[in-house]
Amino acid sequence: MLLANYLFFNNQAAEAFDFYAQCLGGKVAMKITFGEMPGCDNMPAAMSALIAHVRLEVGDAVLMASDWCPPAGEPYPGIHGNAVSLFVDTPTEAERLFNALSEGGKVTMPIAETSWALRFGMLTDRFGAMWMVNCNRP
Repeated sequence: MLLANYLFFNNQAAEAFDFYAQCLGGKVAMKITFGEMPGCDNMPAAMSALIAHVRLEVGDAVLMASDWCPPAGEPYPGIHGNAVSLFVDTPTEAERLFNALSEGGKVTMPIAETSWALRFGMLTDRFGAMWMVNCNRP
């Protein structure tokens, strides 16, 4: 079984996943626009360039997303109620990832040693996704 996070963005999924691939050293393995999907021939031009599905692979891990496609014109609700959690082996790698992902975002808990981890920090990136970066104690 593979358990993966799926995020919805406000028309920034392509940009966000290029940023995540750079920060995490992963590969965008799939990126499909709404215009490339079967049955979407009559879609408004502004929507056809938006991301219907994107998949980032980092080792054995997967992160997926799309741009928000509102049912019945509902507004974009934002990304809330979850966080993407990263677990790394060294404090140096935890700090590197935390600093890269927080660029242009908001740090909610600075990365530091805690009672449970050599390094732990929380942030919301510039696209609105929440992240927790962990380097557990041995």
